[in-house]
Amino acid sequence: MSIQSNLKFIREHIPSEVQLVCVSKFHPIDAILEAYACNERMFGESKVQELCAKYEALPKDIEWHFIGHLQTNKIKHIIPFISLIHGVDSLNLLSEIDNQAAKIGCKVNCLIQVHIAKEETKFGFSPDELLNLFHSGALKKFQNVQLCGFMGMATFTNDEAQIHLEFSVLKSLFDDVKATFFANDYNFSKLSMGMSEDYEIAIEEGSTMIRVGTLIFGDRGY
Repeated sequence: MSIQSNLKFIREHIPSEVQLVCVSKFHPIDAILEAYACNERMFGESKVQELCAKYEALPKDIEWHFIGHLQTNKIKHIIPFISLIHGVDSLNLLSEIDNQAAKIGCKVNCLIQVHIAKEETKFGFSPDELLNLFHSGALKKFQNVQLCGFMGMATFTNDEAQIHLEFSVLKSLFDDVKATFFANDYNFSKLSMGMSEDYEIAIEEGSTMIRVGTLIFGDRGY
């Protein structure tokens, strides 16, 4: 199967309103250009050095998404061109994004990562922590960050009922926070959940953005 046929299959199986981030991490520039030729413009990377190299080499109308665990000392390298940071998993990280964005006078789009899985290896705020943050007003001080919604990863399991439950928890949290704190803010509209193995379940549970790599590009050459 080619990248073109893989994308055609995925596009035929997701609603038009669901955004597709092509997860291109560890894949070569030629593979990204194949997807680009199919009119894909959103690409996701998880390593700052690799992302910066690809940004320099590839067309400038690509929307780059950072989808990995971001280290605070690397933020400054991607702030000038990043379209969306998916995994803001701590106040310290949010503060440093705000700080680096202020230095160049821009506002950075961010998703807050919520820990919904049963796996301790995944990052993110717990739903209770997040609600406390919003109710306390602690997030209002970050003037150079645009909160656009939430991101979450379900447990890596064959138990579809568990995956459904975890995604539904995140969707309920998203709906509650939007209604309470962002009712009139059209920017807070993204719910990034679902990857190659579970994107169909995520869409059923209300995802507005999926992150798909293996089903498009094949297995990664780590």
